Amino acid sequence: MWENEMNINEVKEIRVKTTAYLGVGAIEKIDDILAEMAKRGNKSCVLVTGKNSYKSSGAWAAVEPALKKHGFKYAIYDEVKPNPDVHQVNAALKLAKSIDADTVMGIGGGSPIDAAKAVACLLKYPNETAETLASLTVDVRDAAPIIAINLTHGTGTEVDRFSVITIPEQEFKPALAYEAMYPAFAIDDPALMVSLGKAQSTYVSIDAVNHVTEAATTLTANPLAVLTAGETIRLVAKYLPRVRENGNDMEARYYLAYAALIAGTSFDNGLLHLTHAMEHPLSAVKTDLTHGLGLAILLPAVVKAIFDERRETILSIYAPILGEYQDDINADEVAQRIRAWLASVGVTETLKDIGFEHKDVEKLTHLAFNTPGLGGLLGCAPVKADEALVSRIYEESL
Repeated sequence: MWENEMNINEVKEIRVKTTAYLGVGAIEKIDDILAEMAKRGNKSCVLVTGKNSYKSSGAWAAVEPALKKHGFKYAIYDEVKPNPDVHQVNAALKLAKSIDADTVMGIGGGSPIDAAKAVACLLKYPNETAETLASLTVDVRDAAPIIAINLTHGTGTEVDRFSVITIPEQEFKPALAYEAMYPAFAIDDPALMVSLGKAQSTYVSIDAVNHVTEAATTLTANPLAVLTAGETIRLVAKYLPRVRENGNDMEARYYLAYAALIAGTSFDNGLLHLTHAMEHPLSAVKTDLTHGLGLAILLPAVVKAIFDERRETILSIYAPILGEYQDDINADEVAQRIRAWLASVGVTETLKDIGFEHKDVEKLTHLAFNTPGLGGLLGCAPVKADEALVSRIYEESL
């Protein structure tokens, strides 16, 4: 059992910080949230979102009247794109300052919410920019209150302290982690997620699977990270096929939203390692690459690389995919079964299929070790994450 791989003499930190509302109709809680924020003296809100989803999902139909009811001045920055960059954050920050925003609301998937977190931090540091924040040169101790309205079931960013923004000129996609980035409130309403297409639903759910694969196997993993990991994979394995079959299956959407939420809690506790540290260079170089697809491509080779060090944990959390416990199963077989499961949910791509070649491995490896923040992830891996290992995983994923 996985308990055998947990060091009981090492003190672990358990984190559960954001107040999240989960369920069909949870968007109506925005009225209570804004009432509470108004009581605290907040009166001006910048909304950070993408071009259409905040309206097409139905979220705005509840948010706008609540803002007006509670007397909030507001402005909308709706230019956030997948893999948000420092220029988008700076533009949103400029808008926020123009209305003296004291509250930041992110509406969307991981990209808008991550961008909102960055804006919230920078409102407290008026002499800093998104570039200095992304370069990890700002000592962040405070942020404006953050409200996260989540429109996808994958990132977990609505309940964690992480944010990712890209510096395109350097092809850096650093991982930021600050206590101040925890949203004060989060909403996970599966009714807002039914417009997600089959491919997007798949990729965001695979993001959640990667979160827990890493969180449960890091050097810093704690029992809560492992517990939530196993439940996340069970729920994704059960309900993702149903959502792929019928995007309006509300029960399936609910449990995928819950899986993503607890996956966010899992990696907030256990942190991440190889897969995310290695995917960030992929989508920093190819900014149109969907994060979850990049993770899916790397996942089998990463699990193969760490299997012998975290055998019991992997067999435990992956039981819904791997099947019954087998004493003689090896790393290659586990990787093959994970690859087969990915194919069963429509993901068959390799790095070559998305435009990478053998000649790119050296550059990608360099970015994994030199992008700010990613070295910390690599250092959490249960095996020695040196350049040879990272290069080999990229090669095997071609």
